[in-house]
This record gives sequence, C-alpha cells and structure tokens, in this order.
Amino acid sequence: MMGMDSFQVNTVSMDEERSWLALHTLNALDERLRAFQIGERLVISTPHGQQVWHRFGSPHNEPLVLLHGGSGSWLHWVSNVVSLSSTRCVYAMDLPSMGDSDLPAGVMDADDLTPALELGFRALFKGAAVSVMGFSFGGLCAGLLASQVPSLFKELILVGAPGLGLFGPPLKLRGLTPGMDESQVLAVMKHNLKVMMVSDEACLDEFTLHLQLKNVSRDRLRRRRLARTDVMLTLQASWTCPVHTVWGEMDVLFKGRLGEVQGLLNRCDLRTHTLIEGAGHWVMHEKSQAFNEHIKALLN
Repeated sequence: MMGMDSFQVNTVSMDEERSWLALHTLNALDERLRAFQIGERLVISTPHGQQVWHRFGSPHNEPLVLLHGGSGSWLHWVSNVVSLSSTRCVYAMDLPSMGDSDLPAGVMDADDLTPALELGFRALFKGAAVSVMGFSFGGLCAGLLASQVPSLFKELILVGAPGLGLFGPPLKLRGLTPGMDESQVLAVMKHNLKVMMVSDEACLDEFTLHLQLKNVSRDRLRRRRLARTDVMLTLQASWTCPVHTVWGEMDVLFKGRLGEVQGLLNRCDLRTHTLIEGAGHWVMHEKSQAFNEHIKALLN
C-alpha cells in the first residue's frame, strides 16, 4: 500500500453538480438545496482511480462517513447531510464505480471495492476510527470493510442493509429503451422508485426523479449478486465496534422478514434495531425528519 502522504486530496466547487439537477424546483428553505450551497467536493487520487467525496459541516467536528446504495451516489443522502452536519462533519462518498468516482480495474461486486474504500478512508482520516453509516449496498460495503479492517470503525450504522439472506423474489422494474423522450424516461424512474424504494409516491417530486436518473446513468457496477446472499452473517463476527440498524418498516425488499434481523445479527455488538414508521427502503429520503432525529440521537 502507498504511504498516506502519497495521496492527493483536492477541494473543488460543487457548481458543476448543481447544474444538472432540477434545483429550480426546490424552494429556498429546502434542505436539499442547502446541501449544494454548503457542501465541498473532495477529489482523491489513488492507485484505484479517482474518488469523489462530499463534505458538509465543520472539519473540527467528529467525522461521520455515509456510503450510499446501489445505482446511487452521495445524492441518496441529500435530505440528510445538512441536518447531520449540525453536529458532525459529514463525508458522503460516491462509491467507486458510481457517481463521479472511477470504476477500479477488475471490480465486479462489493467485495472487490474494499481495497479502494480503505485507501479513501486512510487518505481522509489517517487511519483513525470513524463512525460509518451505510445504506443498502453501501451497508454491505461497510460490513465488508469493517470485517477486514475493523480498526477504521468507531461505530457502524446499517440502513436497509442486504446480505442477510432475507431478500424476497426480484421486483418487477422497468428498463430504459432507445428513443424514449425525457417524460418517458422520468416515468420509468418514478415507476421503479415506487416499486422498490418508497412507500408513498408523494415524496417523488421532480427533483427526486432527476436525481434518480442521474444516479442510474452513472452506475458502472451492474453485478451485485453478493447482496442477495447471507454473507453479512459471517462477516459480523469480525466487527469490533458497536452496531446499530435502521429500516423503513414498509421496506418491500424485506417484506415480512424484518422481525428476523435482530436474531440474525447475534454475533456482533448490536446495540439498537429501529424501524421508521411509514417508510420504505429509501427511509432517509422518504421520512428524512424522523430519520435525521433518530441518527443524531444515536450519535450523541
């Protein structure tokens, strides 16, 4: 591994990212708009390619790392970073192969991402243990890294995490086809979000649909087979930090199975298991206020 002094971290403006989302649809008091106004974009050059992180809040506060879900980017957390940054310095990563981060050579699934994630953590935090929260696929990535390099984790918060052997049959999602106009493409985004990610389509405003389209268009990791296994049940024995879990009570990916989570995570230091009422899989977006309040209470 390269020495830590070999990493280059550059801070650049988020103006470019502001330009391709429907920000004009948000009012001035919307925290999602505020996220673009206060955030910093950190670019890290590593042997596994360029990594893009986004920082919110005072660097003097204790760090909180956010790892997003599959076919996502830091934007999975856009409803949360402002609130969480009131007490923590929030670092929301674009996972390698998604968002604006490069796809490392040879990467096929979550377990291949661990070396790149470790480099990013060491570049920013110099080997210090930090709080990490992973959503869905990002929770799986966090669990893999915590099992291989437990010294990097102060605490682990899993949000709707896969790899527990609890997934049901695949959901009926729609695909994009050549020749679709923008309205048809956004209709596909809305359908898929309704089927998989949220329980109430009222939260799917124009901004959210454009956000989803931008995320999907930048996903270069098409195979995520490990998520449908029970790999986390083995990994948990290597976690040395306190663990918390959060789910939307109406998460269709775990329909009828959420009562099993606590019993399955019996080989780690599981402190809390919380269900957010009225929320689907994308719990921190659909019920952002309840989610933010819960996470800030956990961290304090």
